[in-house]
Amino acid sequence: MIDKAAVIKKAKQIAKLLRSERPNYLYLKSLFRQVRHELGVKVETHPKKLPYVPTEEEIKKYYEVVWASQNIKHMMIIKVMIYTGVRVGELIKIKIDDVDISNCQIKINAGKGKKDRVVPFPVSFREVLSVYIKSINQKQIYLFESNWKKAYSDRGIRKILREYTDMAKMPHTITPHKLRHFLFTWMKRQGIDDALIQPYSGHETRQSLEIYSKLSITDAQKSYNKVITTFPI
Repeated sequence: MIDKAAVIKKAKQIAKLLRSERPNYLYLKSLFRQVRHELGVKVETHPKKLPYVPTEEEIKKYYEVVWASQNIKHMMIIKVMIYTGVRVGELIKIKIDDVDISNCQIKINAGKGKKDRVVPFPVSFREVLSVYIKSINQKQIYLFESNWKKAYSDRGIRKILREYTDMAKMPHTITPHKLRHFLFTWMKRQGIDDALIQPYSGHETRQSLEIYSKLSITDAQKSYNKVITTFPI
């Protein structure tokens, strides 16, 4: 067990020794890498724990409760997340103008890494989403706004999902990221290659998709459209 007090004391001694040099982060990183080498200390790595991914039966059970609520806005929120795999922070920033009904696409502006991308949604979802958008107040800017006429917060979306988790008596809490994991894991099981998932998943590299184990968005959407018709909900 690490003696925290001893570590703090030693850190202060080292800081006092180096302070006059005004070292930056890269210098310190290189310095302590060399210190590890001199002492023969190997970097310990811990295997990453795979995220929990809901089963198809759990997703169906969960959405049955969402459907039974007949809360159109909540149904749209959850379907957009589960069909597109967008992160919750991206979902709450989607504006009505970002939705391309004709091409079944949604533009994600400044997603993770401050990068823009386009995500597809099923053709079968186009009419429902179109009707929802037409029912929105013309002054509304964001696709999803709370009763206070403001974009939802990250916390607000998570609360909605958690409430349906409780109602469905799920063994695991359904979170935005679990819906995202479910979509990409499901697509992998359908034989979709990582290179086709990457353009709209928002992952930096194909290596980032290994837990689900650069083509154009047009090619990616063709494969997406081919398999999404058999999606559980």
